[in-house]
Amino acid sequence: MAQGMEGSATNSHGTGDPLSKLPTREGWSEPLVLYKNYWLRPRFAATIMRLQNTFEPRHDDIVLATNPKCGTTWIKALAFAITNRFRYEFCNHPLLFRHPLEVVPFLEIPRDGDMTYVETLPSPRLLATHMPLSLFPDSLATCGCRIVYVCRDPKDALVSWWHFESKVHRERSVDFEAAVNMFSEGFSNYGPFWEHCLEYWRESIPCPNRILFLKYEDMMSEPVKYVIRLATFLGVPFSIK
Repeated sequence: MAQGMEGSATNSHGTGDPLSKLPTREGWSEPLVLYKNYWLRPRFAATIMRLQNTFEPRHDDIVLATNPKCGTTWIKALAFAITNRFRYEFCNHPLLFRHPLEVVPFLEIPRDGDMTYVETLPSPRLLATHMPLSLFPDSLATCGCRIVYVCRDPKDALVSWWHFESKVHRERSVDFEAAVNMFSEGFSNYGPFWEHCLEYWRESIPCPNRILFLKYEDMMSEPVKYVIRLATFLGVPFSIK
């Protein structure tokens, strides 16, 4: 899908900024740039470029990966609660006072503009990302860390994203029919959608102990089953007493 879209993109021709050399296309609330076959918001593309050279995964890292609007907040809350269930008293649990997006940081969204804060986090680190697997440094495949990926029905993901965009960027909201057409072409934030999912799914087949591929709809229909499965994968299984 990316090949077809690239032809409709335009190029900026700056010299010093690597982003200026990337194909750019408008249509959503802000233009997206095409970086290694994925459409990204420019500020995230810039961060991802730096991460490829600076991020050093650790063997005990846990990375929670999703497409936008595919259960990101939910999987953050579940993973944080599961991995920290012996650390806090219930009345003082961070999730009672803080949003899951705060307690599990995004790799490609610097906190207060600081790109090094992830390095200062104690192990084991619980991290989140919307990045496709192919945009991580090669060392991710050999460091031994675990990845949890949540895939969602693309129709629901698109509707959720469209409502989010329309609420946050009212003055630049996109017509829904136009949003459907662009999304179907593969032109969306972190898109193409299916290529994003397939990268993680293909890698999970030969490496099920390293990548857990989950479906949002399955988790909704049988939450207890998948919480148990998630806890086992994360190395903190529930015991029967």
